[in-house]
Amino acid sequence: MKIGLLFGSFNPIHIGHLIIANYMANHTALDKVWLVVSPQNPLKKYGDLINTYDRLEMAKLATENASNISVSDVELKLPQPSYTIDTLAHLKEKYPEHEFALIMGSDNLVTLHKWKNYNLILRDYQIFVYPRPGYENAEFASHPSVTITMTPLMELSATFIRKSIKEKKNIQFFVPDPVLKFIESKSLYK
Repeated sequence: MKIGLLFGSFNPIHIGHLIIANYMANHTALDKVWLVVSPQNPLKKYGDLINTYDRLEMAKLATENASNISVSDVELKLPQPSYTIDTLAHLKEKYPEHEFALIMGSDNLVTLHKWKNYNLILRDYQIFVYPRPGYENAEFASHPSVTITMTPLMELSATFIRKSIKEKKNIQFFVPDPVLKFIESKSLYK
């Protein structure tokens, strides 16, 4: 089985993430997509990242009815900070029957050269890239391991959702209903 890995903080998960995962699972050579909840991206500031297990639970709630999208907590069990190359090596060893590929936005493709052992990622893994506004001409876009997809553009961010919650604005339809209920029940992002 060919599994695409979509890494993220999912702080919170929203319909943009789900559209990307659904597109990749149904419109590319991937059989399934795993949403990999990351405890902390080594290239990002900590900011207002909520509890990892709350983010994991929201991702599970958002995908509970998806047949070819699931949630992985693999990075929660690995040493921190979590580097993609280390997670990939761990998954390859744990699931030798699967072939793993990366899913990333074109904004991440632009910074791929900053990633730990990025050359090994390019050598050993296929990368499926979804478009992000302003990042059309990435250095590695023409690399043989990179597939640029026609994933629908969604200009929605977790930052926008967190800000909306703080400002007491309605976020219905930006996140799945079970995620909205979870956020409200725990008074998250206020």
